[in-house]
Amino acid sequence: MAVAGFVRTLVGVGAGSSRALLGGGRTCLPVGPARTAIVTHAGAILPKPEKTRFGLVRVFSIVIPFLYVGTLISKNFAALLEEHDIFVPEDDDDDD
Repeated sequence: MAVAGFVRTLVGVGAGSSRALLGGGRTCLPVGPARTAIVTHAGAILPKPEKTRFGLVRVFSIVIPFLYVGTLISKNFAALLEEHDIFVPEDDDDDD
């Protein structure tokens, strides 16, 4: 922390203007779990982070059923609209 303060005063950047230089105060949040530390305070290297197993299988096991259910719902709703003459596509007779 003291080094960052020393560098700021050396460059001439005050504490208030550093937010403008670094993106206007916006924070960047990681999309997934992220580990920024790779060593302990004593200097030992931390073990590898655990991997999520079957990542694509989990994604497809959720996406495919919900896509199927969504198509069923939209198909039934379109049939309901057509049955009640709310939305009926016109038959275009293009004799060009």
